[in-house]
Amino acid sequence: MSSKSTYTRNARVQKTIDKYAEIRKKMKEEGDYVGLTRLPRDASPTRQVNMCALTGRTKGYYRKFKISRNMLRKLALEGKIPGMRKASW
Repeated sequence: MSSKSTYTRNARVQKTIDKYAEIRKKMKEEGDYVGLTRLPRDASPTRQVNMCALTGRTKGYYRKFKISRNMLRKLALEGKIPGMRKASW
């Protein structure tokens, strides 16, 4: 499980992204890239980190399932993900 500070930082970044979304969109349409550099770093959507909903793992994250590869494999083997099973040939 990730530390609590990781979750709170990610939530703070998301809040900043939402706050500056309209301003960023307007600046991009106008081509004001100097103005974009003056915005806070956390206003950029690429600063947000995708984390596994179950473990908080950031690496090996599957967007479709919102979980990491480890948990995806575990849940698939337990039969908890409909239509997914381990391949064998």
